[in-house]
Amino acid sequence: MGWIITLIIGGIVGWLASILMKTNAQMGILANVAVGVVGSMLGFWLAGVLGIAATGGILRFLIAVAGAVLLIFILRKIGVFQKR
Repeated sequence: MGWIITLIIGGIVGWLASILMKTNAQMGILANVAVGVVGSMLGFWLAGVLGIAATGGILRFLIAVAGAVLLIFILRKIGVFQKR
């Protein structure tokens, strides 16, 4: 059950990040889920390195979205996504 929730939340996080970065038209549902899950892990790792403790639900969600946005930014720089 935990994996299903992770995939659903990852899809939502990836979708929101793709809207913020204007790559929504280039990404399908699988890319949104992958970017959301991997971006969330990146965001929480980076928050830990910076000493930010995500204790509240809203802060955790914002860190996940920020990590997904960062991942899309990195993927855009290496040429996976085109800027429109």
